[in-house]
Amino acid sequence: MLKTRVISALVGLILLIAVLYLGSIVLGVVVSIIAAIGLYEFYNSAAKLKNIQPIKPVGYLSIIPLLLLGLEETGWYKLDLGILTGISVCVVIFLSMAFIVFGHKRYNIIDACVTAFGIAYVPFLMSFLILIRKMDFGILLIWLIFIGAWGTDTMAYTFGRLFGKRKIVPEISKNKTMAGAIGGILGCVALMFVFGLISRSFFGLELSTATLVLLGLFCGVISQIGDWSASAVKRYVNVKDYGSIMPGHGGVLDRFDSILFVAPVVYYVIVVCNI
Repeated sequence: MLKTRVISALVGLILLIAVLYLGSIVLGVVVSIIAAIGLYEFYNSAAKLKNIQPIKPVGYLSIIPLLLLGLEETGWYKLDLGILTGISVCVVIFLSMAFIVFGHKRYNIIDACVTAFGIAYVPFLMSFLILIRKMDFGILLIWLIFIGAWGTDTMAYTFGRLFGKRKIVPEISKNKTMAGAIGGILGCVALMFVFGLISRSFFGLELSTATLVLLGLFCGVISQIGDWSASAVKRYVNVKDYGSIMPGHGGVLDRFDSILFVAPVVYYVIVVCNI
């Protein structure tokens, strides 16, 4: 199992580097595909609960705005994020209610709520990867997401194995410890400073000390909440993994649970700090 996980992780890392360096158009297409798979996993997991039937056609239509956002760099059209978001929300509400009205024997308001939550949880949060990649220095800044998510996870695991005794959320994840959580946060701050040093020395991207501290603290906390949240949902619907698309790692949501939470945090810290 360890060998499978390592090989799968290496292949995934190579593909990730390739996608990021091929530009925002390729990233937009890939993120849209990943979001569609993630949404499929979420809806299938939710459907395991009695009397829950997500309105999948409405959910999958929510991938279209994500794709439009990614393909904007082709120059064929220009999007206004406010208008795109507003129209998307209205369409989701209108279509969900239409399914409830005309398909009332199959769907109800609970199904519409689960459908809407899936859209907010997966495609909407994933859209921030595309938004960051389209920024100035986006090819560098987008790495802050993966450092904030996977770096925190690695540091939390390391500190937890070395010093972990007191459990933090045993009902959700029995292996999570207070030492691991604190180590994840401190480790994330340290990794952000390493990134800041490299970006300034080799790429001319200046990130202030305050920005790096905020990124480290916020990402270190939110990343773990994203991980625990995914575990809480899986435990509630009684599944071990969301999927099996990544050998040894589970599904898209199993690997991207922290990414989903960290991406908007990185985006708004960057915007607020005027990087």
